[in-house]
This record gives sequence, structure tokens and C-alpha cells, in this order.
Amino acid sequence: MVKHFFDLSTLRSSWDQVASAFWQRYPNPYSKHVLTEDVIYREVTSDNKLLSRRLLTKTNRLPRWGEMVFPTNLARSVFVIEDSIVDFQNRTFTTLTWNINHTRIMLVEEKCVYLPNPENPASTQVQREAWVTSSVFGFSRAIQEFGLARFRRNQIKATEGFEYILANLQGEVPPKTLKGATEKAKETALAATEKAKDLASKAAPQKAKQFV
Repeated sequence: MVKHFFDLSTLRSSWDQVASAFWQRYPNPYSKHVLTEDVIYREVTSDNKLLSRRLLTKTNRLPRWGEMVFPTNLARSVFVIEDSIVDFQNRTFTTLTWNINHTRIMLVEEKCVYLPNPENPASTQVQREAWVTSSVFGFSRAIQEFGLARFRRNQIKATEGFEYILANLQGEVPPKTLKGATEKAKETALAATEKAKDLASKAAPQKAKQFV
């Protein structure tokens, strides 16, 4: 069974500004869990598309119940591959990310599509999807619930961080963005986390896609 997430949001900058600022997102105050980012492949195709592959390193703090289930020497860093295609002609920016370690415990795949907002050319529409799976027998449902809750929290932070960088690059004072949405997301994530804890307590010890 797979946990699926879908969200449609808006960045308050034009598509050109977003496509440029994307490569400068880190570091920012909202994404301290992102430790490193490295470009490992880049190409401009004959039809004027920019293909990139990057490797990101992120922290991976286990929940308390997870510390009782998994080995204490389990690596606390997650390595993430990010493939992207920037289509300048059709003005689309598509990214696909997935973790390449701890995949048996939890695999998180995320797809984002950045498009000019048809109702307001000065802003950008973001279509975000994610899929969370786990192969740990007896605990997969609890782990997936936890993974989905964590993803919800992190995607809100990612949007806030992106808005922060966009404001900085445009010489504006970075706004306190999405405050209401953040609080709502925290409540939803907390509820999902509690559900994951409950499922974990009741549980009996019982291929990545790419563009480039």
C-alpha cells in the first residue's frame, strides 16, 4: 500500500524568477535539515531544455518509537537524488526526487511541476505530488503514516524557504509567509504522527523513476 500526497500552491513570483531562484534555495532558515547539494550531471539539449541531476544530503531524525524498532547505529543522513527538466519553450520546470538509502524502511518519491499561473503571470503555480512506501513487515503502515506526516511538515517549510529566497533575491524583506497554512499543516501532521505512533504500538513484528 502506498500513501499519496497532492497539493496545489502558488509562489508569489514569476516563472522566470522561480526558475532562476530554484538553484539558490539553500541555505535558508526554513530548511536547516538540508546539509549539502552537489550537481552531478547537467546538459542543455538541442531543443533548449536544461537537464540536471543533483545529490542532496538531508538529516533523518527518527521518532522515539522508531528508535525502539531500528538499530541505534542506523545512519541519520538521507541521500536524495533530484532530477529536473527546465523546458524554456513551454515554460515548465519539472523535478523528481527520491531517497537512495534507507529505501527498505521508507521510500519517498516527490514530483513537482512549476508553471506560470494562468490567472496571474506575476506568480507561479506549483503542483506537488508524493508517494510514501515502506517494506518493513508489520510496521509498514505506521512508517508510511509517519513519513506522510513528516513530508507535510517539510513541504510547508520548503515553500516558506523558497519564498524567503525569492524575496531576498528581489531586494525585499523576506515575509512571514504561509503562517496560517503552517499552523494548519502542523496540526494535521501532529494528528498523523499520533496515528503512526498508535499503529506502531499495535503492530506485530511482522524502482526509482528518473528523468535523466
